[in-house]
Amino acid sequence: MVLHEITIRGARQHNLKNINVDIPRNKLTVITGLSGSGKSSLAFDTIYAEGQRRYVESLSAYARQFLDQLEKPDVDSIEGLSPAISIEQKTVSKSSRSTVGTVTEIYDYLRLLFSSIGQPHCHICGEKITRQSQNQIVNTILQLPEGERVMILAPIVRGRKGEFKKELEKLHKQGFLRARIDGEIRRLDEEIKLDKRKNHTIELVVDRLLIKNDVRERLEDSVRTALRITGGAVLVSIVDGEEKLYSEKMACINCGVNLPEFEPRSFSFNSRYGACSKCDGLGVVMRIDPSKIIADVTKSVEEINFLSDVDKSAAKYLKSALTAIIEKYAERSLGKNDWKPEDKKQSLQIEKKIEELLKTPFKDLPEQIQKDFFYGIDGHLYLKFGGYKYESEWKGAIQVLEDRLENPPTERIKAALESLIIPIKCDACEGKRLRPESLAVKVCGMSIAEFTSLTIKQAIRKLDELKLSEREEKIAGLILKEIK
Repeated sequence: MVLHEITIRGARQHNLKNINVDIPRNKLTVITGLSGSGKSSLAFDTIYAEGQRRYVESLSAYARQFLDQLEKPDVDSIEGLSPAISIEQKTVSKSSRSTVGTVTEIYDYLRLLFSSIGQPHCHICGEKITRQSQNQIVNTILQLPEGERVMILAPIVRGRKGEFKKELEKLHKQGFLRARIDGEIRRLDEEIKLDKRKNHTIELVVDRLLIKNDVRERLEDSVRTALRITGGAVLVSIVDGEEKLYSEKMACINCGVNLPEFEPRSFSFNSRYGACSKCDGLGVVMRIDPSKIIADVTKSVEEINFLSDVDKSAAKYLKSALTAIIEKYAERSLGKNDWKPEDKKQSLQIEKKIEELLKTPFKDLPEQIQKDFFYGIDGHLYLKFGGYKYESEWKGAIQVLEDRLENPPTERIKAALESLIIPIKCDACEGKRLRPESLAVKVCGMSIAEFTSLTIKQAIRKLDELKLSEREEKIAGLILKEIK
């Protein structure tokens, strides 16, 4: 007889009130209800307990001695019950460092994927960075069609200003005859004058050769020479064709940036080797909220009270700075470039403009004034503070109050300043939590932060489209299966 239901009659375990229920077999059934309504009592303490008890009783006496046996639940009868298992609920961390990826451990596989087959790029200029040994470089060049003409170049200068007279003379004395300067082949024994105000690119011509069977030894010498001169880089130019830059080091030839050896921990925001150094891998930094510095932006500068009920000294300093910013703005907006302390007796027009701005509600002040007040200016301000007039740099109200919070005069002032703090997106990593070097490593043309922002369907599609070499398939094949 095939039973299609689990039939429960007279269940009274814990807070169950003599209930009768039929649950379909071979179906996914969800038990819902208010807290304390008896969901766990029915599922775990009644159905699971009885199923487990019956299964254990079917075993030999010898086997039963090694197993924990549950007591019979308070129920009249249960029919159609099979041996049961109970899966423990996994506790989810409330840590701000946890994501769905880290909790499910998928992110661990992504870190393995990016560290094993990820393509590094320079985080400054975006140039792809590939490291190859001297032998690999030579083998790659020899794969060119027979009869192809190539130049072996040593990149000496890349987009830098200067005359480079000494450098060119040194290369000539070492026995080299030609260099490609700004795309043009020049002889080193001729006079070369470069405009020191312009950027130049200088590539030493180490050799010019024809790809054929007996060229390997000569090619190895030329590549070795170029790598020695540049400290690890060689440029191969196919005559009337493309060019390819090779490097022995994980370094950007354009920017001189050296990259670390990438490991799984390089992509972990919980590790100091991967986390953004500014936000420590949180993606946010705690900063004073500019909207909280001024409680009522409908008041004019003359009426505003900056924390005056708590920190009178800071309030006076902020008001003095805002007044100075307004004075400077008024003078510049009316055509006056150089503002000095002795210029107090200005034209009536400037005085009128300043007076008008001081009586304007803060929210209606020009955007430039608000920006300069909160975030600072490059130059200096002439402040009136404490009965004195002096010139001072202005880092902005946010920075001034954050500096004061580091050494607050009193606990009351500390509490007042802390109430202004909010989490904002880290401007160093743009909320992506990792170091710039790690974010510049790409798989499927995406950084690990970009990849984890995809939907599940988009991520699977990207991985399905990923084309791997035979070597990469051996390295990452199993990792990809685990991720999918």
